[in-house]
Amino acid sequence: MLERIVTALVLVAVVLGCMFATTSYYPMLGLMTLAALGAGYEWSKLMPHSENKPFKLTVAWAWGLFNAIFTLISFYLIKDLWILFWLASIAVWLVSIYWVKRYPEYDGWYNTTLYGLGSLLIVSAVTAIFSLWKLSPWWLMYVFLLVWGADSGAYFVGRKFGMRKLAPLVSPNKSIEGLVGGLMTSSLIILVVAFSFLDLHVLPFLCFMLLSLITVIASVQGDLVESMIKRRAGIKDSGRILPGHGGVLDRVDSLLAAAPIFAAGMYLFKVLGFDI
Repeated sequence: MLERIVTALVLVAVVLGCMFATTSYYPMLGLMTLAALGAGYEWSKLMPHSENKPFKLTVAWAWGLFNAIFTLISFYLIKDLWILFWLASIAVWLVSIYWVKRYPEYDGWYNTTLYGLGSLLIVSAVTAIFSLWKLSPWWLMYVFLLVWGADSGAYFVGRKFGMRKLAPLVSPNKSIEGLVGGLMTSSLIILVVAFSFLDLHVLPFLCFMLLSLITVIASVQGDLVESMIKRRAGIKDSGRILPGHGGVLDRVDSLLAAAPIFAAGMYLFKVLGFDI
């Protein structure tokens, strides 16, 4: 437990430091590149390929480096295309609902195309996180609060009242009651932020509320998909780089789905002329 707490405190300090300590892009850019490297490395280890350990390790590092380089290229050369990455990742997450619903009866998705899908999801998430940070570090903090609040609410409500399983063959500990509890916790966060810090008319408020709740539901789907892939690969944790917490993917699986959806929604609000 002590190891888990220490790791969490260090992670929070590093992330908040990159978010708030300076307006320079470089700390946040470096953090996102390292996240892409770690997530890409761990994603590769979950994929179907040779059981030869040296080969698997080489492929994993190569894929991690590819994702890190792809992230840097996207930051510097294709910023105008980020919205396309986000929309493409949203399409993948929508399809993944079918995968989760049909698992393990259907697992045709578990093939080498997951390499490309993984890179899309990772780069979409880190660019979305960076975009929200550029908009305001507080918007990124808001997304973090939504995800953490939903996760905490789901845990406590599910533990106390959970009866009906959400996806028993993918994540047996998740319940429909827990999901409702997570949505209720997040709704409180949404209302506090909307009424305390935002001055929204009725339509922008309803759209903001809807986007936030969809973001929360997406975070649950991100968690379920990573659990499903780990279960199919026969692996408990995506990695061991974070003592007491597992791997990078274990900590950011919810954000992989949540961040692109919220970033795309904020982009749409800007196009519609909503002053949020």
